[in-house]
Amino acid sequence: MVGIIVQENENIDRALKRFKKKYERSGVLKEYKKRTFYTKPSVEKRMTRIKAERRIAKENRYRK
Repeated sequence: MVGIIVQENENIDRALKRFKKKYERSGVLKEYKKRTFYTKPSVEKRMTRIKAERRIAKENRYRK
């Protein structure tokens, strides 16, 4: 459960912004999207392999 404590005299917009940032960093939405539909194990493996390849390519781009 994600929550924040609103400080005294704190602007509601600022508190909402803090909540949204904390909510996004916690990964709740990502986990929800992941659990809403079933992915076959073979598809999951393929996606992790593609992600790893992209990450490695990105790292190699910045090393040069």
